[in-house]
Amino acid sequence: MNTQGQLRTYGGWRRSRGVGLFGLGTAATFAVLGAFLILLLVAAVSMKALLYVAPPVLLAGGASLARIGGVPLAQLGVQRLRWWWGTSRGHTSYRAEVVLRHAGVVQLPGLLTPTELLEAEDGFGGHYGIVRDRHTGYLTATLRVVPASTWLADRDDADTWVANWGAWLASLGYVPTLRWVTVTIDTAPEPGSTLADTVAAALDPAAPQAAQQIMAQLVATAPAAAADVDTRVSLTFDPAASPAAPKTLQEAVAETGRTLQGLESQLGCCGVTVNGRARAADIAGICRTAFDPAVRGDINRLLAAGGDLQADRRLNWATAGPSGAEELWDRYRHGSGVSVSWSWREAPRQNVHADVLARLTAPTAWPKRVTLQYRPLPASTATRALENEVRAAEFRQEYFRRTRRDATARDSHDHARARQAASEEAQGAGVTLVALYVTATAQQEEQLPRAIAAVESAADSSKVQLQRMYGSQAAGFAATLPCGVCLPELARRMRH
Repeated sequence: MNTQGQLRTYGGWRRSRGVGLFGLGTAATFAVLGAFLILLLVAAVSMKALLYVAPPVLLAGGASLARIGGVPLAQLGVQRLRWWWGTSRGHTSYRAEVVLRHAGVVQLPGLLTPTELLEAEDGFGGHYGIVRDRHTGYLTATLRVVPASTWLADRDDADTWVANWGAWLASLGYVPTLRWVTVTIDTAPEPGSTLADTVAAALDPAAPQAAQQIMAQLVATAPAAAADVDTRVSLTFDPAASPAAPKTLQEAVAETGRTLQGLESQLGCCGVTVNGRARAADIAGICRTAFDPAVRGDINRLLAAGGDLQADRRLNWATAGPSGAEELWDRYRHGSGVSVSWSWREAPRQNVHADVLARLTAPTAWPKRVTLQYRPLPASTATRALENEVRAAEFRQEYFRRTRRDATARDSHDHARARQAASEEAQGAGVTLVALYVTATAQQEEQLPRAIAAVESAADSSKVQLQRMYGSQAAGFAATLPCGVCLPELARRMRH
């Protein structure tokens, strides 16, 4: 965090890098060096054998070093092969009636298949929803919050909110059951249902006809200039990591509720007003409108009407998914919409102001979800992780010195950032892994190019480099929903 005059800026984040060269990871670096060592040994034994061994080895090495859009060519080849394998077996298509006929129950597609929606008591006479992953046992609860605008607040207050948010994230390293926090800003054009219902209830039938016509025109035109904005904070817990060691699901839910109560009470100092925990019907409604944007107005009416929507089956987990979905290489068709998802390739390189993401999160003419996911490292392992990062950066510096090559400006800057992060952690700062995902949805496929252009233009102005999640559109879509999906964690489990 720096101060330039009276305008405070923020920075210091960096991409995690292992002991690797040429932009490769640790394993890939040793694989490339091993391949060249094999070539030297073969050349020492037989030059004739080298003619047969060298071409495939050089081809494999070139595929590992060559990059397209920052991604190794070999990785793209493997990704394309997996995509072909999945599409040839129908793994990218979903039909609810087929699932119902074979499984007996309606499931959500893709990564959301193992999830179920539970309802728990909050200890104050109310109820809230929890999404449970049946594979891992993780529980995800969602808080409905209303952020204060930094544009209308005093600059010192905004700086205080940012500092408190950083302190809140740092404190998560001391909560053993918390796995990650997902913050989502969900925006969409106002469907008009809220305004129409409010005006209809307040309008006097005996009012003059001219006045009624004016109000009707206002209701008809206002949605084009209004936006439906929803901000939520989802917290994912692992009950198995609790010192209380809950033995049943009821005990795990109760332990999660107690931990959640302490965390949500601290959010009030971070520039947001906590409106309570999302009900089970709220979570089901969020997923339903994401998959089927055409019913946003109807879902808003149901939620505003209240009642036990989950019990009477008007809005529950069985009705939260689409009737059908199809994942394509560069987009995701679902229900009444088609979506494109991005993840960030790189955070802003320079120091930025507190409102750097304002343009990216601002409402557009299309539904859009911007998600920031924070994975706090446990305080017991943060020091070791940063020491490994510093050693890796120093290894690269020593490699350049030994080979008498000049280190690039980016490597020198990365080395300084790694040492700075280790120094700040030694002074009490927390260590958090951050990811960003964006999903834009259009109801007609011909509108999708304009929605894509709007998102990518806003990302450029926010100093964020986005990359389309080719071959992983359904996963990116699920990551922006309040269901506890963490893509790096899924990738780690698949490798093991």
